[in-house]
Amino acid sequence: MYRKSPTRRALLALSVSLLIGSSCSRIEKAETVADAPLDPGTEKLKIPAGFRAEHLYSPSENDQGSWVSMTFDDKGRLITSDQYGGLYRLELPPIGADSAATPKIEKLVIGDEAQIDSAKTHGGMGYAQGLLWAFNSLYVMVNHNSDEEFSKGSGLYRLQDTDGDDQFDKVTLLKALNGEGEHGPHSVVLAPDKKSLYVVAGNHTDLPEMDAYRLPPVWKDDNLFPQIKDPRGHANDRGAPGGWVAHVDSLGENWELVSAGYRNPFDLAFNDAGDMFAYDSDMEWDFGMPWYRPTRICHVTSGSEYGWRTGNGKWSPLYPDNLPPVLNIGQGSPTNLMHGGKARFPEKYNDALFSFDWSFGIIYAVHLKPEGSSYSATAEEFISGSPLPLTDGVIGPDGAMYFLTGGRRLESDLYRVYYNDYKEIEVADSKPAPKVTEEHKIREQLEKYHVGPKAGAIDFAWPYLDHKDRFVSYAARIAVEHQPLNEWQDKALQEQDPEKRTQAIIALARHGNKALSDDMLESLMKTNYAQLSEQEKLNLLRAFEVVLFRHGNPEPALKKRVIAYLDPLYPAEGNELNRSFSKVLIALGDPQAVPKTMALLEKAKDDKTETAMASSDLILRNPQYGLDIAGMLANVPPAQQTYLATALSEAETGWTPELREEYFKWMYNAFKYKGGRSYVGFIDKARQAALSRVPKSQYEHYNTISGDSLLSGGGLELAEASAYRPKGPGRRWTVEEALSFVDDSLANRDLEQGKAIFAATLCKSCHTMGGEGGAVGPDLTQLGNRFTPKDILEAIIHPDSVISDQYAATIFYLKDGSSVVGRLTNEDESTYYVAQNPFAPQTLRELPKSNVTRKQTSDVSPMVPHLIDRLNPEELKDLMAYLISGGNKNHKVYTASAKASAKTE
Repeated sequence: MYRKSPTRRALLALSVSLLIGSSCSRIEKAETVADAPLDPGTEKLKIPAGFRAEHLYSPSENDQGSWVSMTFDDKGRLITSDQYGGLYRLELPPIGADSAATPKIEKLVIGDEAQIDSAKTHGGMGYAQGLLWAFNSLYVMVNHNSDEEFSKGSGLYRLQDTDGDDQFDKVTLLKALNGEGEHGPHSVVLAPDKKSLYVVAGNHTDLPEMDAYRLPPVWKDDNLFPQIKDPRGHANDRGAPGGWVAHVDSLGENWELVSAGYRNPFDLAFNDAGDMFAYDSDMEWDFGMPWYRPTRICHVTSGSEYGWRTGNGKWSPLYPDNLPPVLNIGQGSPTNLMHGGKARFPEKYNDALFSFDWSFGIIYAVHLKPEGSSYSATAEEFISGSPLPLTDGVIGPDGAMYFLTGGRRLESDLYRVYYNDYKEIEVADSKPAPKVTEEHKIREQLEKYHVGPKAGAIDFAWPYLDHKDRFVSYAARIAVEHQPLNEWQDKALQEQDPEKRTQAIIALARHGNKALSDDMLESLMKTNYAQLSEQEKLNLLRAFEVVLFRHGNPEPALKKRVIAYLDPLYPAEGNELNRSFSKVLIALGDPQAVPKTMALLEKAKDDKTETAMASSDLILRNPQYGLDIAGMLANVPPAQQTYLATALSEAETGWTPELREEYFKWMYNAFKYKGGRSYVGFIDKARQAALSRVPKSQYEHYNTISGDSLLSGGGLELAEASAYRPKGPGRRWTVEEALSFVDDSLANRDLEQGKAIFAATLCKSCHTMGGEGGAVGPDLTQLGNRFTPKDILEAIIHPDSVISDQYAATIFYLKDGSSVVGRLTNEDESTYYVAQNPFAPQTLRELPKSNVTRKQTSDVSPMVPHLIDRLNPEELKDLMAYLISGGNKNHKVYTASAKASAKTE
């Protein structure tokens, strides 16, 4: 595992200064108005004032893998798991111990010799993405398909010590689960009643048969939007209900589905009121698409649905048949979530949720505020670091926060963070029950009817179907859905209150049969649309959509009447309403839907989604992920227009030659924008769907004007960006291995291929060669005249080793506890001027100096490490020849023989 050292960094700074800019040392001390961290192992951490951080252990430095889960046992020992290996138990030095004190590490060997796998490296148990000590047992959530190396398959296991020797000798599989990987089975947590468990799994984990379902198992896609699955294949075979949460008894004998519709929540946490929360992920390839949803904190209520569907089928958070997030965080990769109730921290953190983002190295303190039957929230940047790939965390028996970094075989570390005056803070074993709102009480009463048929359920729940609190009205509908259909079918069709009617028809569409669909549509058309609020209008359109999706279009006469009811209302004022109108009317075949939607297409403006962390603040924290955000922010796709254009891709009627010409020219222009990795593929899939509906005689014309010539890679990328695709097979190149292929054999290389690889490996995006390329990094034309192949390879493979002050980012720590990362371009007496986006350096953020407590140089290079890992040896030679030659065709690497070249070096 590559580790940086001050000596190595200093030497590289002297030898590779041109490659990364003018020479400098990155061992620069933080400029500060407060004390910088004292522990060298925590130098990169930003922690709140009054806290202290300790680096306790580095498993990767001790060949113990990359740790991703942890729990404390009843003796105060920490148990951890390597993502791809075994379990470890640690006795930790107490807070304040001598800095030389290290944890006592024990690799656990599970079971007797007959039970332990033949590959002893795992010690009989491992691959755990969830660990929990409870009921004098260790619960382990294994995330792994069984193989020859490790026979245990994915599932929830219980480990017990039955003979009192302080070793686990009994292993019980409580339930096998079908799924593995980063979207597989994840965490197991103790329920507030201290008598049962909750487990959470990502959307690549099949939902096993449950003993009970709080969310009725009638889920479908329920989206009339033309389905486009991810063009690059992600989750294309995954359907509803997506990621899920289940309640389990301590013996693992009774499983109850609580909630679903997530993409990939890694963990669960409960606040003092006993409410459960999850931190769900986004799909980073969908950046810039209208169906993209930021990472978000979700309130996991009984029977809740959060609307994940594959590809572009994700539901709007505004739909009444799913629930809104408590807080949108922003881009990232959620891992751990925990509650601060047992932390010896200042009072403001006692009821905070701590959410971990792996990609950008941030622990957020999420402060909840009761609002109706749920919560609103704000997020504070509590701890951050670059890089800091956060995996798991827990509040220890001493009231400190312990957390791990690692995952994906990255360098792994164990940290402890504690409050300086922690000894003065008492943590009670039990707290008075927090006050809850009236709406919260109503929701909990409704949830008692989520267990199946129950006397009085309809009478109690029905009045709450039109409640203004979405969590209450949702809970009421789920309560109704759990009752026998014959008890409420007629009541739904005869309901006169418009909002109760809407909610009841959604329920009936989900549970009734096609014979009722005409009656459902007739009932909905009784609604006086003009008297509804904007949310109620959206709910009504959603009811139409669910009926039509589940039961199909009605007979022509009724269909004509439905169109006559909806068409005069379109277009509407808001973007969300126009999205619903467009897809519903196009699905119905309304001849006016095309001209009306085309009229919106060019002028539609996007709504802004508020997130806790601004996208621009993330770019330079992790260039591997941040540069995708940077590219998008420099040329953001028009999300509302993209939605409307995709909806139009399925329209059969209403087209004129002029409208088609305009539509396909819009498609051509859409390719100039920069979205996530799948953006081009999504646009092309919609384009292809629309082309399939044009007359065959006109196909070639519309194919040309819609941008066919711009595309390559099967429509997944732009031709310019994919002129060369590395053939591979690639490898995880080390400097020594790469140098062995380059040192004596750079002769008769292919200049044009080297130039193409220079672009394909993203070098051209940031660097200029011979007057061509980007200006984010230094000009590389003279690189080969001053530096050896080894110097160049060092800088490519390990760009973090040396970072020039000309190109380095600066971390600015602000008074409110947050931080801003960017390149300091200028300053005056009162203001720092910061460029955060390397692809839009002219866009500057102004930071008042009075708001900055300290600043320091970032340890993260804007350059992505290991950019050559997709190349095979011959491709690597051509790239290195191009770099060394500066693109000069007369350089000896293109003219000399290998033997002659070696002699002249």
